[in-house]
Amino acid sequence: MTHAQPDAASTAAPTPPLTVGEVEAMLRAAAPPQLAETWDSNRLICGDPEEPVRSVLLAVDPVAAVVDEAIERGADMVITHHPLYLRGTDHVSATGPKGRVVHRLIRAGIALANAHTTLDAAHGGVAAALADRVGLRDAQPLVPNPTDPAQGIGRVGTLPEPTRLRDFAAAVAAALPDSAPGLLVGGELDDVVETVAVSGGAGDSLLAAARAAGADVFLTADLRHHPASEHLEAGRPYLLCGTHWATEWVGLEPLAARLEAAAAAHGHRLCTHVSQIVTDPWTARLSTGA
Repeated sequence: MTHAQPDAASTAAPTPPLTVGEVEAMLRAAAPPQLAETWDSNRLICGDPEEPVRSVLLAVDPVAAVVDEAIERGADMVITHHPLYLRGTDHVSATGPKGRVVHRLIRAGIALANAHTTLDAAHGGVAAALADRVGLRDAQPLVPNPTDPAQGIGRVGTLPEPTRLRDFAAAVAAALPDSAPGLLVGGELDDVVETVAVSGGAGDSLLAAARAAGADVFLTADLRHHPASEHLEAGRPYLLCGTHWATEWVGLEPLAARLEAAAAAHGHRLCTHVSQIVTDPWTARLSTGA
């Protein structure tokens, strides 16, 4: 009796998994370090670069609920937008929430890395994803990066056709993931808008840039009373204020797709999952007044 020879595919050694260091390198390729703001932190926060990675959880914030999800899912690595320690620390003891995050991740063998302003500014990053979500055409950086003007913080582009502010605001509200505070609108609701500036996260510092770009409306988050009020007193751009989490979460799915594609290009399979946990600090909104 003769036996069929096994084919090459059945005898080939399985491809070893990627390492933490290799996944971090793919993250830096997607969100280049040279795009970082000088005050920012974008790095491998904890984890051994030589450890294997088969699955990654992506989230906006490195908080306890995200660690819970990573452990439950058996993730090998967590990639967040926000850093764990933006201003540094002299200890990581488990006496506080951030230290407990570090201890739980290390005990579970889960690495943590982040890409913050680098992902905000990058091609296909947070700003680009937000512009895509709200339907902007020909979007360009609102504040071009000095070393690479094709990338940068925020985006400004045009709508497919002029529309009333109230209708555009309704479309934006439907395009963003839901969280308790929702979307605030500042401006004349029946005025027509066409040129739109966007920036995920806190956008107070970009009000002047949005006006200089000729925007009719600026979508961002975390706008404070006085800067917003004084800005609107001087006219356009009108303001749409979403939540920090919602306006940045939109950048995670494109990043997950880029990481999977980069892994596949090197012959690896990387499983990614974008966390659906809402990590805005607010859990409910109540109408005030009688």
